[in-house]
Amino acid sequence: MARARDRVLDAYETLLIEHGAAAVTLDAVAAAAAVSKGGLLYHFASKDALAAGLLDRLRERSAADAQAIRTAPDGAVAYYVRTSAPGGGVQGGMTRTYLAVLRLADNTVSGHAARDTLAAVDADAYAALRDELDDPLLAWLAQLVGDGLYLRTLTGTPLPPGLGVEDLLERLRRCLAAGNG
Repeated sequence: MARARDRVLDAYETLLIEHGAAAVTLDAVAAAAAVSKGGLLYHFASKDALAAGLLDRLRERSAADAQAIRTAPDGAVAYYVRTSAPGGGVQGGMTRTYLAVLRLADNTVSGHAARDTLAAVDADAYAALRDELDDPLLAWLAQLVGDGLYLRTLTGTPLPPGLGVEDLLERLRRCLAAGNG
């Protein structure tokens, strides 16, 4: 059984994704997590603390993902592109957490901290790609390709018919090799 703290964060993510930050209350989070309000308040004393917990979760998941990017057997670019694509299987629930934080970023109270966290996540991935690619512009290009695929993942948009991630990755590798040469 998931720890109560994790269940609360899972419930918070779900409510943010489904209803947006303005509609989320502590009572709703407690009910969705199947904990008492006192149990929720034990872990998160306020909505701000709950938001901070979610941002911490995203930073932790981002750090783990950046490490996976750096140590991927097929290389950083291949890992980033594959895991960003629809069905690519980003590990550790990062996609849901990222989407929930995006919803939080629209909130005027927690929005600044959420946007700062999203920028840090972006920087983590870019730094991991830079470990493989010497040229900062090529690293950014690889990141933008992955980010575009990730947007499709977040919105549920499929890849164009007849085009696959491996085709895209092969073309990207040729472009990166030409740019590095």
